[in-house]
Amino acid sequence: MAQAKPRPKLELVASPCRPQKRRKPRDVRPFAPLFKALGDETRLEIVALLADAGEALCACDIEAHFDLSQSTISHHLKLLRKAGLLTSERRGTWIYYSLDRDVLERLRVFSTRIDTTRT
Repeated sequence: MAQAKPRPKLELVASPCRPQKRRKPRDVRPFAPLFKALGDETRLEIVALLADAGEALCACDIEAHFDLSQSTISHHLKLLRKAGLLTSERRGTWIYYSLDRDVLERLRVFSTRIDTTRT
């Protein structure tokens, strides 16, 4: 029977994966609903459509842009409104949607919270 070669001893080296100090976590939880709402291609397209329009669009104009049912578009609009991305205004029997311009400020705030060059 062949004798097994002895394995070389492994030296313990400080792991580069361990942080030298605990970092203070950044509070990004308030932004989760915003990014969750933006995490769908149709909703991103609705936001882009409203941004390009520069004015409020009737729900029927938004629906006409897509090959989706009215109820599906209404669902997406509801989620975007709930996340604070859109505002809505009733004009007679129609609802007009526009991009909430404050959302740009919220995205800027998020950007500063994750900026690793700042401490």
